[in-house]
Amino acid sequence: MILLLTSGALAQELFTIRSSKNQKVSNAEAEKLYLSACAVVKREFNRTTTIRPRLTLVLGANTDSVYYLEHEIHLTKWDKHMFSQGVVFLAVEDLLSHEDRLRLGELAVTWADATLDVGESKNRHTKEQVAK
Repeated sequence: MILLLTSGALAQELFTIRSSKNQKVSNAEAEKLYLSACAVVKREFNRTTTIRPRLTLVLGANTDSVYYLEHEIHLTKWDKHMFSQGVVFLAVEDLLSHEDRLRLGELAVTWADATLDVGESKNRHTKEQVAK
């Protein structure tokens, strides 16, 4: 069973639902939760642009999981809390490009290498004095 949810006059696809065990979910509830999760992320990160991660909800999965690369939320059964969390995870993931995430990781290493621990400095200074 595959459902496509659309919104407004633009009929823009928000997300896809696949159900392997004929589980039912209210399209209106799922869309409301999706839009709410996107709005929360937008507000929390002070974004001016609309956030709409492309994703597929898979109902009847073996485990509750989010697959970032595939942009899929797998749920064993419909759970509005788990679905909303999954949308938030994917929306946050989409805030930064892959290149920006790599750049920030490298920047974190640079900052860590440039930071001197006061206790470490004190110990090194004491060892230097003892060696003299």
